[in-house]
Amino acid sequence: MKIITDERCTGYSAPGHPERPARIAETVDALRSQNDLPIAWSKPGPADDSAILRAHTPEHIVRLNEGEDFDGDTPYHEGIADYARASVGAALEALRCSRAGETAFSLMRPPGHHATRDRAMGFCYLNSIAIAALTALATGMKRVAVYDFDVHHGNGTEDILLNQKGAAFISIHQSPCYPGTGLSNVGDNCFNYPVPPHTPRESYRDILSAALDQLKRFKPDLVAVSAGFDAYARDPLAQETLEAEDYHWLGKSIRALGVPTFSLLEGGYSKDLPKLILAYLKGLEGM
Repeated sequence: MKIITDERCTGYSAPGHPERPARIAETVDALRSQNDLPIAWSKPGPADDSAILRAHTPEHIVRLNEGEDFDGDTPYHEGIADYARASVGAALEALRCSRAGETAFSLMRPPGHHATRDRAMGFCYLNSIAIAALTALATGMKRVAVYDFDVHHGNGTEDILLNQKGAAFISIHQSPCYPGTGLSNVGDNCFNYPVPPHTPRESYRDILSAALDQLKRFKPDLVAVSAGFDAYARDPLAQETLEAEDYHWLGKSIRALGVPTFSLLEGGYSKDLPKLILAYLKGLEGM
């Protein structure tokens, strides 16, 4: 298992904001202190404008440096453009690892799946997974699927990948919930699986499985996973029911696809996030 991270991503914060540095710092500590899962550690690679512009407008890149908050959930932080670029660089490194036959997980912040082509929102500034998916398509991959199991709909990824040749977007998310999108399929390649609040674990797994079946029908050469852990039963930002065992099962299910895969951390705001990530990673490794 290759983990891509950089302690510098903990360098920004806002008082009381749920997307806090401890999400990464505590997970790194937990992964370093365990002995069950062998881990190779790596740093983010470069992320230049040519990659970012596959998913975002030039105006959006400029806006990241303008010093004003983007919305009530998404404040401006000094240097946020650089932090977001580092997340993109980690996603591109995870892509490279997956193409080399490694299982890779990007453990970085900020997350990305709410960032649209021209707007930062929902704690997200640059859409790392969309950038990586479009880079894969631009560099030889024919069919790339994004599987998003964050409890919030990946509206930004959908916005960027809508009707993109060779791409499919599949999202399983609570509804109603932020950002209020993802109620039905859109275009010819974006498939949404809205889940009511408080859905029993077994039923939630059935929906995750149905979404995986949708992914299989697409027959991707590569699967990029937006791995959010906020459908957890004790996450403060949603009202779902999953436990660590469900994330382990999900990792095993993604492994069973038999397709090169990489995962990026999106949401997950409970104190148990390190435990949930470790369970998922063990599943990905078949443990």
